[in-house]
Amino acid sequence: MTTSAHPGDTRAPTRGVPRWPATVAMLVVAVLLALVSNQLTVGPSWLTLAIVIVLAVPITIAGFRGRHDWRQRLAYTSLSATTLLIAASVVLLVQQLLGSVIDAPTLLKGAAAIWVANCVVFAVWYWEIDGGGPAKRRRDGHVSSDFLFPQLQVGDGTSSGGWWPGFIDYLFVAWNASTAFSPTDTLILTRRAKVLMMIQSLMSLVTIAVLAARAINTIK
Repeated sequence: MTTSAHPGDTRAPTRGVPRWPATVAMLVVAVLLALVSNQLTVGPSWLTLAIVIVLAVPITIAGFRGRHDWRQRLAYTSLSATTLLIAASVVLLVQQLLGSVIDAPTLLKGAAAIWVANCVVFAVWYWEIDGGGPAKRRRDGHVSSDFLFPQLQVGDGTSSGGWWPGFIDYLFVAWNASTAFSPTDTLILTRRAKVLMMIQSLMSLVTIAVLAARAINTIK
């Protein structure tokens, strides 16, 4: 016999929520930043990788033990630290462009890695915040309160037809924000999601501007 969990119970079972895509995504971000020149990072380039790996252990343990409140707090800590380090790298990109200290190939490779890392880390942000997080979304029937995906508006507008967003859908939203600087087909409903997307778009825009400016200078 199965019992339904109370909506406010943070220890409620959430079997079937795939968390590995977000974990892999954070490791990809960390590896990308580890490959960036130390001239484009705050501290050693492996700092983000160390933070992600160290926090991944308690995040995984908290998830397995059903402490989704703690898992989410730790995930927010990892995301916040990583986002700040990426933002710092964007600032250093601009400084290096203006100072022309770093060679062009290193700057271009670093900018490309930072751009991809920015896109992926915000995909994890969106996956973590939407509807209170993956555990709460699963418990509440995959309710999305921060983003309104077009698939959730099928039929009479109240039924998803059995569809719910997975990590790839949030990655698509982040990709659009980094390339088109807008969410395209997905509506952004909450202020926190709008703020995150503005930050992501700004960081992406600056990085692309650095790439373009350096590429033009290299051609000349």
